[in-house]
Amino acid sequence: MVGRTHGVHAEPITFGFKMALWFSEMQRNLERMKRAQEEISYGKISGAVGTFAHIDLNVEEYVCAKLNLKPAKISNQIIQRDRHAYYLGTLAVIAGSLEKFATEIRGLQRTEIYEVEEKFSAGQKGSSAMPHKRNPIICERICGLSRVVRANAVTALENINLWHERDISHSSAERIIIPDSNILIDYMLQKFTNIISNLNVYPQRMKDNLEKTKGLIFSQKIMLDLTKKGLSREDAYRMVQGISMRVWQGQTEFRELLLEDPEVGQYLTKSEIEECFDYQTYLKNMDSIFTRVFGQ
Repeated sequence: MVGRTHGVHAEPITFGFKMALWFSEMQRNLERMKRAQEEISYGKISGAVGTFAHIDLNVEEYVCAKLNLKPAKISNQIIQRDRHAYYLGTLAVIAGSLEKFATEIRGLQRTEIYEVEEKFSAGQKGSSAMPHKRNPIICERICGLSRVVRANAVTALENINLWHERDISHSSAERIIIPDSNILIDYMLQKFTNIISNLNVYPQRMKDNLEKTKGLIFSQKIMLDLTKKGLSREDAYRMVQGISMRVWQGQTEFRELLLEDPEVGQYLTKSEIEECFDYQTYLKNMDSIFTRVFGQ
């Protein structure tokens, strides 16, 4: 399939490469969640302002151990809310990842691209007015819910700032943002797991889209091969860009214009030009990349 930068065709990749990128990101999110769990797993029973004036430190240690918590090294009336902000911030990062993946599926499901598609079940309606519609509604739902989780993280950051040894301004907000964010992330993960498990993937459409720019996705290889023949990078860029603009304007295939161009012909033979249009150039390191991600 084609890789896109700024929404424009760039160079070839594979769909597996895109999935491996997502997998790696979720691995990082798993590690973040472990750190967040560690960060939030603290308790305190240290009195009204944290001085243990009327209770023994051993009581705190005993109770925290029973609850599988660590006693805070120091506290006032509460556990400091930077810990809660860290935890909810981690949930927001995970939500952001899911939104990013869902947005990509939505983009690739657009009619003019149509390389993947969220499963459309029998009897499902895409639109009450337009019977032909097959909309990525679950991906859209994930994108919307991600905004809520992110907003909750902002509230958690604002809860860090409390008056003196404690006020109660954080409490009312936490009663909403903590359960809601946890429930939402659980829901979003379940929904996106189902999306990936049932995703419709259209390899032929990916191949067809690779050809839409008439070979322009190989422009960097041409430019670099010209520089290897002694042409400056600036001149090589100018030469290849000029030919590329003619392709954008609808003039035949990139390969044909290169083969016909006398200036290019001074540096590259016809066989050397043909070799630049080999997809394997862009896929040769995929196995090594996958080994990095998934191991042996």
